[in-house]
Amino acid sequence: IIGIALRTSNAPDAGPVDIPKHWEKFYQEEILEKIPNKKSKEVVALYCDYEGDYTKPYSLVIGCEVDSLDDLPEGMVRKVIPGGNYAQFSAVGQHPRALIETWGEIWQASQINRTYTGDYELYGEKFFNSPQEVSVYIAIEN
Repeated sequence: IIGIALRTSNAPDAGPVDIPKHWEKFYQEEILEKIPNKKSKEVVALYCDYEGDYTKPYSLVIGCEVDSLDDLPEGMVRKVIPGGNYAQFSAVGQHPRALIETWGEIWQASQINRTYTGDYELYGEKFFNSPQEVSVYIAIEN
């Protein structure tokens, strides 16, 4: 994917403040329109470069999948969604409340053996319907 990056954590004074501002920047600066070689207009929010588990710092890259990583606009980064196994969750309902609730459930699910190699949210056509739906993919062990 190509997009804009943010370094944050889930601490109350970090992620809950930083992430909405990062999304605001994505839309106000029309980042999606500036990304070259897009596969589609689906937006991907990739959580990567974890320093440990979900309580530690990580990077959030908001962008979209591309056919080529060669043409990188200034101020953007390129990342590859890690291969492997993923558990899929659906955040259905009022956004962002449903998404926040879904992440809360994921964090509390001790039976999920997360790898913290890269997790992502996919904002496709269902996000623009009612009820809104975001697909959440969590990297897991085999």
